[in-house]
Amino acid sequence: MKKVLLINTHQFYEGMSSGGLNKTMAGVIKEEAEKSGYEFQQTEIERGYAIEDEVQKHLWADCIILQSPVYWFGMPWIYKKYVDEVFTAGLLQGGFLTGDGRTREDPASQYGTGGLLQGKQYMISLTWNAPNAAFNDQHQILFEGKSVDDVFVSNTANYKFCGMEILPAFSSHDVVKAPDIQGDIKRLREHLARFI
Repeated sequence: MKKVLLINTHQFYEGMSSGGLNKTMAGVIKEEAEKSGYEFQQTEIERGYAIEDEVQKHLWADCIILQSPVYWFGMPWIYKKYVDEVFTAGLLQGGFLTGDGRTREDPASQYGTGGLLQGKQYMISLTWNAPNAAFNDQHQILFEGKSVDDVFVSNTANYKFCGMEILPAFSSHDVVKAPDIQGDIKRLREHLARFI
């Protein structure tokens, strides 16, 4: 039986982000995982967490899905704190990786090959105001042709560094100026059906 860990990174900001959409999308992920017969665990970072429990959840899961709003082109700062704490504990305990893949005897070995989480998958699901048209188009000034996956490589690199397969990202775009929540929910269900 496949095991899914959902990490909800939402962070409340008065007048800006109440968390309703993120909660809705997290609920869709949970529903789809359970409908497929998968075991499911969830962490809502804003509610607090125990570092050792989170290490064990990562080791338990076959698929880790991050549900996050995008604030200033990244995840909320509480998620960075979570990663620093959980991944450092996973490194020190020898559960996530053995190192960066290189040794002092062979410093030219492939960097990023010391991960121990092979066979696991990681996916991000995002909610943000950037329109879909801002991506994959060389004529767009901000991202200059980059995809959502390109923009979030600093997030997915943590998991790839530990040996996980990175699945294509899902995005709810334009959630402030032109939201299509029902369309986003339908697309998220279709996206998840390809992977979980």
